[in-house]
Amino acid sequence: MLHRFRNDLPAGTLLDNGADRRFVPRESRITGILDVHDIAVGDTGGGTPGLIFVNTQFNCLATVSNIASFRPVWRPPFISEWAREDRCHLNGLAMDGTRPAYVSAVSRSDVADGWRDRRQDGGVIVDVGSGEIVASGLSMPHSPRLYDGKLWVLNSGRGEFGTVDPASGDFTPVAFCPGYARGLTFVNRHAVIGLSRPRRNQTFEGLELDERLAAKDSPARCGLLIVDIDSGQSVEWVRFEHTIEELYDVATMPGAVQPEAVGFKGDTLGQMISVEL
Repeated sequence: MLHRFRNDLPAGTLLDNGADRRFVPRESRITGILDVHDIAVGDTGGGTPGLIFVNTQFNCLATVSNIASFRPVWRPPFISEWAREDRCHLNGLAMDGTRPAYVSAVSRSDVADGWRDRRQDGGVIVDVGSGEIVASGLSMPHSPRLYDGKLWVLNSGRGEFGTVDPASGDFTPVAFCPGYARGLTFVNRHAVIGLSRPRRNQTFEGLELDERLAAKDSPARCGLLIVDIDSGQSVEWVRFEHTIEELYDVATMPGAVQPEAVGFKGDTLGQMISVEL
């Protein structure tokens, strides 16, 4: 399911616990198990902005539908048919304004679950407009983003944060990430990167990240890493020592100090009633 949350606190309002934002679920869409990854708002081809998400099971970009589980928007040229087979493990989406610009995938495989055999060096970045592969040889890339005139990406299987030159295909590392990196956003001259502790299963075993962490005598972390994009130096971090093992994406909320969200368990949501006048 896809849930849309909305802040219901007027500007300047603080709750008794100090929260200055309270996000309440106001709409849900039933999609079925699509293994949705990156989500954005942009041009879905209908003339008005809509939700665009990476539909990993069907190897495509998609949007919501009022009559079906989803409506396809685009798929890579190397995927030959609509099939729920997670062939290339499409996962990341870089937006250029309202336009989907680039996507990341673990491989260009066109057979069911084929990406698992290419985790070490099969990763690609694809130009959505042309369908061309602009970078290859990556290891489980995630979170492509356009910022400051550059295409940034997390080369997760090697623990690297860096840039891709779409013209040459070259990947330039900027910083090492001491964990499985997924989730990327920017604040001025800093990158905010999500880190996860790798699951010990077929998806994460045997990656170069393990060797690099061992060489640096460091366990994998779960948390946030703040990197100066000019120097490549880590300037701050947050570590989650228990309960949370993985993050998928990160986002910033300018002006918010202590946001909270109302969940689906318990009685609170049933009492969150408001009137649109």
